[in-house]
Amino acid sequence: MKPTTYRNPKLLKLADGQSCVSCGTRDGTVVSAHSNQGKGMGIKASDASIMHLCHQCHTEYDQGHQMSRYEKREFAEKMNGRTLRRLLEQGHLVVSLKPVDNDGLVI
Repeated sequence: MKPTTYRNPKLLKLADGQSCVSCGTRDGTVVSAHSNQGKGMGIKASDASIMHLCHQCHTEYDQGHQMSRYEKREFAEKMNGRTLRRLLEQGHLVVSLKPVDNDGLVI
């Protein structure tokens, strides 16, 4: 059986109104950008690997030439950590000792 990639539209929507975790801008262009690791053949990476990036930082990460492949991987890990920490501190993510589904209901 093919493994399913984690998807959570509510998690992606939490980027609305946030500042960029890379440059700090709050210009209305911040989105939940996916890491480029673990994707391919039209499949996006897991929604757990998101980074709240503005248009400029997202474009540089995806298409820019300022960072090497290794530097992009390090950047993604660092920005994902900042995003997840922010979401935890804002109370959007809750740690549960029991497994839950995408709606937060105990399985």
